[in-house]
Amino acid sequence: MRFVIVTGMSGAGKSTALKTLEDMGFFCVDNLPVMLIKKFADIAHDDKLDVDNVAVGIDIRSGQALGELAIILEEMKNRNYNYEILFLDATEPALVKRYKETRRSHPLSRTGRINEGIIKEREKIEFLKQRADYIIDTSSLLTRELKSELEKIFIGGEAYNNIIITVMSFGFKYGIPRDSDLVFDVRFLPNPYYDLELRPLTGNDKRVSDVVSNCDEYSEFMNKLTDMIEFLLPYYKREGKNQLVISVGCTGGKHRSVTVANELFEKVSQMPYTTRLYHRDISKDRVVKGE
Repeated sequence: MRFVIVTGMSGAGKSTALKTLEDMGFFCVDNLPVMLIKKFADIAHDDKLDVDNVAVGIDIRSGQALGELAIILEEMKNRNYNYEILFLDATEPALVKRYKETRRSHPLSRTGRINEGIIKEREKIEFLKQRADYIIDTSSLLTRELKSELEKIFIGGEAYNNIIITVMSFGFKYGIPRDSDLVFDVRFLPNPYYDLELRPLTGNDKRVSDVVSNCDEYSEFMNKLTDMIEFLLPYYKREGKNQLVISVGCTGGKHRSVTVANELFEKVSQMPYTTRLYHRDISKDRVVKGE
C-alpha cells in the first residue's frame, strides 16, 4: 500500500494533486488533524480495510499542531509504516498572482500582505520540504502538466528527478529572459535573415533549419553543448534546483536560436527529466522590408 502525505505551499496546487490522486484510485482525506494521522495510518494498514492506496492532505491550516508532525512521522517510521511525502511548491510571485486572481486571503496574512503570509508559511513547513520524496514546482505548470507529473510518479512508477527543464529561444534585441539559468549565444551561426526568401520563415521551417545546421561548426557545437548540459544536470538536481531554464539566443529569436533550441530540446527530452520547449520571440519580427 502507498501512504502519501500531500503538502506544500498554500496555492501551489495541493487540491488539484489530491483530486488527481483520487482519480487514480487513492482514498483521499484533506486537512486531517495532525494528531489523527497515526491513528488513520493504523486503520489504513488494517487488512480488513479494502484500501490499496491512501493520500492525506496536510498544510498550514493545521496551526500549531503542525509542529507535532515531525514526531508523528518518526513514530510511524518506528512502526514500519512506509509513507511518501509529496511537496507542492511555487515561487512567491506565482503564489501572489494566484491569490490575487482568486481574491482569497492567505491563511497567515488575513490582516496583512500576502507576501508576509507566504514567508511565514515557508518557514513553518520547511521541515516537510526537507523530508519530501517528491518536490514539484508548479510555478509555470498548467493543471494538465501537473497531472501528467503525478501520473508518472504514481502510475508509471518512473523515477522522479524533481527538475523541470525549459529550453527557450529568444532574441537578444528583445532582452535576455530574466528567468534564464544558462544562456547560449548562437549568433556565430549563418543567419538566414539575409536571404530574402528565408527571412519571413522561422527555425521551425526545414529550409531555415537546414541552412543553420548544415554549416561545418554546427554539429560539433551541438555535441559539445549537449554533453555539457548532460554533465551539469545531476549537479543542479543535487543542489535542490527543481527548475532549469536554458535560453538560446540569436539577434531576433526567429531563425538560428529556434533551430538550435528545437534540436537541444529533442536531445534533452531523451534524458530522464521533464522537458518543455518555448520560443519567446518567434512571432515578434514579422515585418519584412519591401512588403
